[in-house]
Amino acid sequence: MTIKLTRRALAAAFSAVPFAARAQANWPTRPLRMIVPFAPGGGSDTLGRLLATPLAAELGQPVVVENRAGAGSQIGAEAVMRSPPDGLTLLLGDTPLATIPAVQAATGQPVAFDTGRDFTPIATLGVAPALLVVASNSPFRTTRDLLEAARARPEAVNVASGGTATSTHLMIELLQMRSGVKVTHVPYRGTGAALPDVLNGTVQAMIQAMATAAPLVAAGQMRVIGVAAEQRLASMPDVPTLREQGVDLVAGFWWGVLGPAGIPAPIVERLQQAIDKSMATEAVQARLPALGLQRLQLGPDAFRTMLVNETARWREVVTTAGIKPE
Repeated sequence: MTIKLTRRALAAAFSAVPFAARAQANWPTRPLRMIVPFAPGGGSDTLGRLLATPLAAELGQPVVVENRAGAGSQIGAEAVMRSPPDGLTLLLGDTPLATIPAVQAATGQPVAFDTGRDFTPIATLGVAPALLVVASNSPFRTTRDLLEAARARPEAVNVASGGTATSTHLMIELLQMRSGVKVTHVPYRGTGAALPDVLNGTVQAMIQAMATAAPLVAAGQMRVIGVAAEQRLASMPDVPTLREQGVDLVAGFWWGVLGPAGIPAPIVERLQQAIDKSMATEAVQARLPALGLQRLQLGPDAFRTMLVNETARWREVVTTAGIKPE
């Protein structure tokens, strides 16, 4: 069948391309939403609000932070996934974007989302290495001390997490795999709920991010006995890495900005540039150490690769450890 286009139809078809280009060049023309998939007041919320101010200045439109907590960040992530791919709805994503689908896939549950397929990675913000912490009056001065105690009395050492199948739980399982030592995992409803029992000695240790641990360390209530990083932290030069203590483990928490799948490339580029400039502002840089973040600057392609690799890594841990979500 032959299709004949009128002169008017042809003109309309050709004019649509420059119109779309002009529309993207003028983007954004409306305020943006940045969904933080956690309750107000936490580290992710603080980072999202810190970023929103300079990002609004860069884009020339307000950036409204909206908290959508629930299901370990899954509710907020799904809200963004279902949004129009116009670049106006963003997700302040972090480590659970890799651990949630990893746990669901490995345990035969319906997978809520495929992070690499259902989102548009835009830019990473920062990383924070995992810290192995104990109460300040704990007899364990180093990671070796804790592991030797667990080796002498298998499963007698309790290590807390923020809940079964959470990122901190997976890191505990990875610590056991890499050290060959068995501890007893004690899940709580959030890492904040675990802190009192760590401080009073009910549980002997936990894995934590710098943002939560730093105030307690500064107050003399908590001690860091190991850092899951490539090298020692400048803020804690006396604390050896886990590798220095015989455990080949590098792991931590990351944060980045994503949108729903299908955002046009020019808008992604505009967002990435605006985010990178915002993160480089003096106001943001001054706050990163207090949040325990080290700047990690990856663009969309490298960010997508990181997501795929992280999800595969945690899926292997879940499968090997036989983790079953509650």
